[in-house]
Amino acid sequence: MALTNPLRISAVGVRGIVGPGLRACHVLDFGAAFGTFLDKRGKVVIGRDPRASGVMIREGVVASLLASGHDVVDLGIVSSPVIQHSIRRLGAVGGVSIGASHNSAEWNALKFFGANATYLSSGEAGELLDIYHLRKFEFKDWTEIGRLESDSTAIDHYLDELASVFDLGRLARFRVLIDSTNGTSSLLLHRMNERFGTNFIIINQKLEGRAFVHEPATNKAMVALQLAPLMRHVNADAGFLFDIDSDRVALATETGEAVSEEMVLPLLADHALATGTGKLIITNLSTTALLEEIAAKRGGLVVRVPVGRQAAIDALSSYRPEEVAVAGEGTGAVMMPQFRFVYDGIASMLGILTILDTRATTLSRLLASYPAYSILKGEIPLATRRVPTLFLDLERKYSDAVQNRHDGLRADWPGKWFHVRVSQTEPIVRIICEQKGEPPRALFEELMDFVRSYSA
Repeated sequence: MALTNPLRISAVGVRGIVGPGLRACHVLDFGAAFGTFLDKRGKVVIGRDPRASGVMIREGVVASLLASGHDVVDLGIVSSPVIQHSIRRLGAVGGVSIGASHNSAEWNALKFFGANATYLSSGEAGELLDIYHLRKFEFKDWTEIGRLESDSTAIDHYLDELASVFDLGRLARFRVLIDSTNGTSSLLLHRMNERFGTNFIIINQKLEGRAFVHEPATNKAMVALQLAPLMRHVNADAGFLFDIDSDRVALATETGEAVSEEMVLPLLADHALATGTGKLIITNLSTTALLEEIAAKRGGLVVRVPVGRQAAIDALSSYRPEEVAVAGEGTGAVMMPQFRFVYDGIASMLGILTILDTRATTLSRLLASYPAYSILKGEIPLATRRVPTLFLDLERKYSDAVQNRHDGLRADWPGKWFHVRVSQTEPIVRIICEQKGEPPRALFEELMDFVRSYSA
């Protein structure tokens, strides 16, 4: 039995392998559903990553939005953060990002933003899905069809906003190696070099739609593949790897060490708690427990929510903006309050460089100043019908732990925890296990074998 589902429709939106899964009919219908969902007529900002299927999908999204009576502003090939900044700048009623970020080239996806330029809340996402499934689309007659225009200035406006928060002239003293994974970060950072004199050395910079140079995942393994080995050779002060959409980032030190993606959020959270007014760190159940140590040291509090950007947006809406220090995930995706909580890998990179500058230290010394936590991550394809039984049996097997069932199962013991959950974006079960100090290999392998036994 094949377990790979080439199409995923969920509260996150729609994502799939183009052709056998994601088809033109899905794109047209989701575009029409979003056009209907938006409260009022107005501008809708769209952009895409360089995937070969992006042109086809763009045409479908544009057609449906225009038919719904909305004007469409096409930014071309840009990252989701650029789209989000443009929604606010243009006073748009929403936006659509066409791109599958960390998935390989055969995948594509639609991500939706509201008028506040953030991902849809769970309630909004549910309403959008209802419109899609019930096909309650509202199309206008020919006299009210929207207009299409392009905007080639979006990247420069985005960089201006970054420059208003970060001292790019001062950060230009750092020699930084960038692995853009054939994605949008190469466009943005080339332009930053030109305008602000930053010193970004970019590898894998060619925009590519059919065969990325390596898997576009922001994790330690990918950093170790090409980025980390080059650090000493180019005498770089820090190294950063981006996914295709530039909303996630991972790290390499000046010594050539690949760093867990889990460290991006703790570094930024520690700095934000020390320098800002907010005291809350909003993150999900799969993210490192180092955050609790940092929060305790700085007088902060960690708020944990289910995995998924809707859950984070729901949590953010429960607090005043000034109460939140930072929000993010253990994937290298972080939201900063200065940008009204946009997941942005480039802003995260500039934040880390600012920490190095402020503390007059190196990345390796900065990382060594934190207690060591070791995290292991795995994934196993699993038929949906086996999932309920799996979680019931997991609860019984690990009944001695403190259990959280808000998203799969998280089980905690002193200094150790695991989280097993079903992915929202891929037909797999994810297994994450962390321990203070040495890696929890025995527990991790036990969990992998246990979950694998349900995949037959």
